[in-house]
Amino acid sequence: MTDRPLDLPGWAQVGEKRRAHIARVTALLDRWAEQLHLDGDEAQAWHDAGRYHDALRDAPEAELRRLSAGHDLPLDVLHGPAAAAHLESLGETRAGLLAAVRWHTVGSASWDRVGRALYMADFLEPGRGFMRADRAFLAEHLPHDFDGVFRQVVRMRLEWTLREGKALFPEAVGLWNSIR
Repeated sequence: MTDRPLDLPGWAQVGEKRRAHIARVTALLDRWAEQLHLDGDEAQAWHDAGRYHDALRDAPEAELRRLSAGHDLPLDVLHGPAAAAHLESLGETRAGLLAAVRWHTVGSASWDRVGRALYMADFLEPGRGFMRADRAFLAEHLPHDFDGVFRQVVRMRLEWTLREGKALFPEAVGLWNSIR
């Protein structure tokens, strides 16, 4: 399954930098799925989560707000709820995939493995410029300790959020409380 070409949906609105990020996230998810010997349906859900998670990242604010009606969130996190809502309107029914895409930027205590994997891949993908060695170690270690790596990624993301003085979303707090 690795080295699959990135096939973004026709409705995606992303620039080249975002497309490259999506490709790295999807490749990481594909690699983990292979290393974990996931069945075909779960591996496909992981791949699709990578493809869709930032598909509307560069969409106009008005479109994101229209698609994510009912979510009163800051602009920088609206692309997940908007993409999930759009997928639902197209007939997507995989609840785990929809939850993964919807909450990939803030977290969710109700995630199954696809949500947790996307959250980690989005953070650990090798194109990000910070903490390269630590993140590479965690990415390599994931197939051996999925839950342990997940706890560490959640901790690192929450610590960064607090250090930067950003708001903690209720979903992120719920995620932390569900794993500690």
